[in-house]
Amino acid sequence: MKTTLITGSSSGIGETFARRLAAQGENVLLVARSEERLATICNELGREHGVQAQYVAMDLTTEGAGARLFEESAKRGLEVETLINNAGFGSMGDFVKLDLETELKMIDLNIKALVDLTYRFLPPMRERRRGAIINVASTAGFQPVPFMTTYAATKAFVLSFSIGLWEENRPFGVLVMALCPGVTETNFFEAGHIDKPPMRTSQTPDEVVETALRGLKRGKSHIISGWSNYLLTESERLVPRRLIARVVGSALRPRYQKDSDK
Repeated sequence: MKTTLITGSSSGIGETFARRLAAQGENVLLVARSEERLATICNELGREHGVQAQYVAMDLTTEGAGARLFEESAKRGLEVETLINNAGFGSMGDFVKLDLETELKMIDLNIKALVDLTYRFLPPMRERRRGAIINVASTAGFQPVPFMTTYAATKAFVLSFSIGLWEENRPFGVLVMALCPGVTETNFFEAGHIDKPPMRTSQTPDEVVETALRGLKRGKSHIISGWSNYLLTESERLVPRRLIARVVGSALRPRYQKDSDK
């Protein structure tokens, strides 16, 4: 059965992808840690749209999670036509004062789990000569972001990884695309205890998902959601990275790093 697999789908952009695709008649397999929330969403999608909406409650940072998820999808007879690697989280603060375990777990989820799932689900797509993978990156991945250093670095990896795979897999009829949203109205900032950037336009998850699906149809290697985000990101390419880092660092230092810590 043809299915779209979406990680981090219990809320925010992931949930919006699930609702949008189910409304288009696509079957979905939702993955997140919250079993109760996943069950509620799947019941709603099945009832409202008549699709097969299934879930797997799983922490993707646990050892062997990718293999178990791949095996479970095969056991259920699901043919994953589209993989949406949306699961991820961030942190903010002076790196040496942040919790190391949390930083490493972020790398495990934002990078390791994404690479793991991509590696497992991509070969069957190539064999069928059709399929798509959307990896959710961020506008933070285009430049260094002091005091969000680990998060920005993980998203830079996702962006580069996705563009490389986009080229590798074009001859096989499989599209890999990085989705780069900016500030989005989700629980991302609350969950990571992160301040929203000032003077930045906020988008809804619906707007981000619409951008992603439009980019997928156009065969884009990556797409930035929102014109203001696009213009800001493009303009930053004209400025040395060191200068961007200093400007951002100067703005955030008073909050996260006292003078005595310099």
